[in-house]
Amino acid sequence: MEIRTIPPELENYWKELDCGFKQVEQVFAGCMREALAVLSRQGAAEYIVNARFLGKMGRGAEPILVFLEIAPNTAKILGEGAMPAIMACIKVLWKSPNGKSITPFLQSLHAVAERLCTAEQMQLYLNLVLNFMERTTGSVHGIHKTFPSPGLPDFLNQAPRLLSSLTIQGLRNWVEYGVRYYNNHPERQIDYFTLQSADSRAVLQRERHGTLLVDNERKLDLYMRGLWGDPEQLIPYSLAFDELRKPQPYFDKLGIRLPDVYEDFVPPIAVRQAHDAPPTVASVSGLDRYRASLAHIAAHRRWSKAIIADNFSPFQRIAIELFEDSRVEYLAMREYPGLRSVFLALHPEPEENACDTEHESCIRHRLAMLSRAILDKQHPYQNAHIVEYVNRFYELLQGGDASTADMADLGVSFITKTRLRSDQSAKIYFKNTEVDYRDDNRHLWQFIEQGDEEETFAEQRNPQSDETLKELPPRLYPEWDYSNSTYRPDWVSVYERIHPHGNPADLDALLNKHSALAKRLKRLLDLLKPQNKVRIRYQEEGSELDLDVALRSLIDYKSGAAPDPRINMSHRNDGRSIAVMLLVDLSESLNQKAAGCDQTVLQLSQEALSLLAWAIEKLGDPFAIAGFHSNTRHDVRYLHIKGYSEHWGDEVKGRLAAMEAGYSTRMGAAMRHAAHYLERQPADKKLLLVLTDGEPADVDSHDERLLIEDARMAVKELDLQGIFSYCINLDPKADEYVADIFGKQYTIIDNVAQLPEKLPTLFMSLTK
Repeated sequence: MEIRTIPPELENYWKELDCGFKQVEQVFAGCMREALAVLSRQGAAEYIVNARFLGKMGRGAEPILVFLEIAPNTAKILGEGAMPAIMACIKVLWKSPNGKSITPFLQSLHAVAERLCTAEQMQLYLNLVLNFMERTTGSVHGIHKTFPSPGLPDFLNQAPRLLSSLTIQGLRNWVEYGVRYYNNHPERQIDYFTLQSADSRAVLQRERHGTLLVDNERKLDLYMRGLWGDPEQLIPYSLAFDELRKPQPYFDKLGIRLPDVYEDFVPPIAVRQAHDAPPTVASVSGLDRYRASLAHIAAHRRWSKAIIADNFSPFQRIAIELFEDSRVEYLAMREYPGLRSVFLALHPEPEENACDTEHESCIRHRLAMLSRAILDKQHPYQNAHIVEYVNRFYELLQGGDASTADMADLGVSFITKTRLRSDQSAKIYFKNTEVDYRDDNRHLWQFIEQGDEEETFAEQRNPQSDETLKELPPRLYPEWDYSNSTYRPDWVSVYERIHPHGNPADLDALLNKHSALAKRLKRLLDLLKPQNKVRIRYQEEGSELDLDVALRSLIDYKSGAAPDPRINMSHRNDGRSIAVMLLVDLSESLNQKAAGCDQTVLQLSQEALSLLAWAIEKLGDPFAIAGFHSNTRHDVRYLHIKGYSEHWGDEVKGRLAAMEAGYSTRMGAAMRHAAHYLERQPADKKLLLVLTDGEPADVDSHDERLLIEDARMAVKELDLQGIFSYCINLDPKADEYVADIFGKQYTIIDNVAQLPEKLPTLFMSLTK
């Protein structure tokens, strides 16, 4: 005998739905009652019509099941007027080869609606989906669309997660990048829209909204130095790609780790003020969230001491960490009372009876209430244990700062007195218990016995010496794609290191070879050298008395005439204010013999650079020398030959003597990295002098214009930074491309053998 699951009052709706899926019949009554409670009569009728279409379009039971479940609440969020546009989008997908995308579209629709909130924003999202579909759906011979979009289902699955980090405009920009670059690469398109590729994550980071750590690093560094005397390095980590683990701030020997972005925070509850003031809702900016997290970490660094972890159970460790967190915050607020309002706003306030002690583990709930009660003296909690341990906490701190060991005793006692049988339950109560501005307290523990489940943070590690530390982590730079008029973010990896050392006597031999040229240069240098001081006469106030003017004024005074009061003089410095970066192309082509000469281009470059470095050192201008070459975008090598703080001596000469050529010429990335150091020099004029023998090129760039256009864009970027770029090109055919990169800021030296003579004189003409 068949059991009917459709109540009589819903029989007409079920007949109108006309659905033969058993799974739908089982859930229809509950879904329909919810729809009738939420929707208008007209909305309920359209709800059935739309569900009937989804049930009969040939995609199985899943689309209609999802729609029946999510449509009422989606309409409640967006308004019933948004549903026709949603159905129109579904019908376009149905008529295309992308019918399989309808299910992920519906499955993510409710979460997308919760993040967009309005019908207008939803319409922008639907337009984005349809545009994506149109541009990535393939065709045979360009006539009929027959191949489904490779990335559309994955994008629809990722949409809620993406919209939690991006605005709708940011999402459009992220999608645009993926469609533009991977439209003809199905596998790469899937990697991009599943957030597996590096550039997918890089573009996502670029488009995220909120307060970025990288934009406020200087302010926060000054905050730590000024208020806490703690100049530790700040290192960002991403919250966008790890939803399950949810990393917390922490610090170790390498620096303080913070989220890369914080959004403004509005507490869901009223924050109580001191002195029984009425509750107010306090909004906390992203910058203040960073300050709160740093204040908490700085307090730990100042007052916390590590203790042995092996004798404590996991529950005891959690309680000890909580009491220690509260102690250092109490000490921080005693020193800076303004922190209290920020901590109160960011700290959750759990409801006292929210956790079911019979069926849930309430250990986190109790500890969150205790932490809130310690922070907020106006707390609402009546639990006797909470009140008791709050009082014990304040009694300990009345006599001074207390200690981490005191908090350990308090934590163990609290766990012993309040433990319940249900604390061991696998069902743990988490709601409103996370204090996300606090660090993870890894610094509190030392482990005597290492286990698989424990990480020994106190283990002594021998830092690498300067001799063994060959390279720094890569620095990522964008690259300009002229075909699409956009940057590829974090596209090029630049690895920098100190150039290997050679024999400085080889450079001395080169200077002796050009001794006659050096003498001529010295005469020119003497003319260019600045006078240290220039006298400024006829000053009413000055550092010295101008005797000539003073005597003349005295004679006028004795004669009865009005004396000239400008009897003093002062001085001003008349020095050069120029910082120079010599950037040398060390690509494979430098190993070729120079025309009409027995030397290679590399050897002539060494001679020219040694003379130029000697000349700049005589002038006293701060300068640096670096070489570069590349082996694809993943390996651009930047070699420091001379730093700004180094003098022209045997150490630098040895590096210059050891120069070797190899690989290719990815010029734009090297120029951006050189500018990273040059722009920090305190000089009125900053000159980037690029010495190269060919056009930008690399083995992974098949478009010969791509790297030329990127170098041209790099020159424009440097110009906006106040850096003057100039190219000395040794390629006789450079007229074909060098003007495209540097405009009129270049010189071509056809006879490479003349380079040692021409390079120093060219520099002097540029820096007069």
